[in-house]
Amino acid sequence: MNQPNLIVIYADNTGYGDWGCFGSTVHQTPHTDRMCAEGMKFTDFYSTSGVCTPSRSSIMTGCYPRRVNMHISAAGSAVLRPVDKKGLHPDEITVAKVLQGQGYATACIGKWHLGDQPTFLPTRHGFDTYFGIPYSDDMTAREKFPDWPPLPLMRDEEVIEAPVDRDYLTKRYTEEVVKFITDHRDEPFFVYLPHAMPGSTAHPFSSPAFQGKSANGPYGDSIEEMDWSLGQILDTLEELGLDEKTLVVKTSDNGAVRHDPMQGSCLPLKGFGYNTSEGAHRMPCIMRWPGKIRPGSVSDEVATTMDILPTLARLAGTEPPTDRIIDGQDISAILFEQAEAHSNYDEAGFFYYHMQQLQAVRSGPWKLYLPLAKKIGNLQGGGAAATAQLFDVRHDLSEENEVSAQHPDVVARLTALAESAREDLGDLDREGVGQRPCGWVEHPVAQRMQQA
Repeated sequence: MNQPNLIVIYADNTGYGDWGCFGSTVHQTPHTDRMCAEGMKFTDFYSTSGVCTPSRSSIMTGCYPRRVNMHISAAGSAVLRPVDKKGLHPDEITVAKVLQGQGYATACIGKWHLGDQPTFLPTRHGFDTYFGIPYSDDMTAREKFPDWPPLPLMRDEEVIEAPVDRDYLTKRYTEEVVKFITDHRDEPFFVYLPHAMPGSTAHPFSSPAFQGKSANGPYGDSIEEMDWSLGQILDTLEELGLDEKTLVVKTSDNGAVRHDPMQGSCLPLKGFGYNTSEGAHRMPCIMRWPGKIRPGSVSDEVATTMDILPTLARLAGTEPPTDRIIDGQDISAILFEQAEAHSNYDEAGFFYYHMQQLQAVRSGPWKLYLPLAKKIGNLQGGGAAATAQLFDVRHDLSEENEVSAQHPDVVARLTALAESAREDLGDLDREGVGQRPCGWVEHPVAQRMQQA
């Protein structure tokens, strides 16, 4: 197999039910729906976190956030903030580094959020070029955080605008992606497009051409502009004759931040972002590769953002790093519907962490919420359950029927899997034997425009 071009599109805070092909009746997403009809739809695709920084560490490294010590900020918050001391360790091998080693031209265009100090930026982690914002679009100087710099737009390692006009981020990212594809049409390329939108604010941003055009306010406007963006990318691939040479992946970092029609939808799943509900962790995901992936195919195998690195490595003709633990699996056999292809998470388990704490585990159709003395950080769900709670989340998507009493053997098996995760990855007030260090800068400096 010749090396395919690889594009990963990563929305910010987009719910399971926000695209038409995943059930939205308020958002018009024709290009996403076309991609779904022409590719594979994953019904059980997971992010490793309900918040931004940890989830992004997984798509880059193929590991759980606790494995690479990116589950909390230096100050103990759920995500990295401007001028954070912490970032992705320079020795981590990202998917971009793997592909760069295989001769790929690599670009990160969008929201990074794995550290804003020079040693943590995309250009130090395998990307030939970077254009975007180093953290969330709402992390800009304001009354509550007067010491934060104006929101910087960066090219490679230089701030080129501050504050950047957030209305135009999606449009400008799209133009950069189209240019990169065009410039590198004659060599294998990898594009990582982590959109800034819908973003973390109550008022998502979109360019004037999309403002007020959706049936769902600013949130819908931003969703529909990102769908337009996808259409521009797919059209470019077709125009350049690259359509059948390119795998395109579209998913999200975590669920919508509210269960509010005007703030996104995780339906029919229970819950929303920032916790360990299905709505926070289970993502819409589509993969398209004409001639390789069967149009209209659907997979209900458990897959995750950690699988991106090993899968893209295999497609590029190499293997994931062998000198360290990689938690993800190569899912190319699932993509190509090979006989007996199945998810490794059925046996190994998938672990739901919120910040430092392990709160749930999935294996096969089963999800076990663990009994916890205290439950940290969740915006939903209140206190911890006194006893374990078991749900069949493959069929009971809204987690309405608790069945632990009927399946004590399943509870025991998943409890044992959880204990193995605690030993390896750690838990609240407990370090894991398999954790690696984060990157650290003792005296970080804000990313600001250089004075002339």
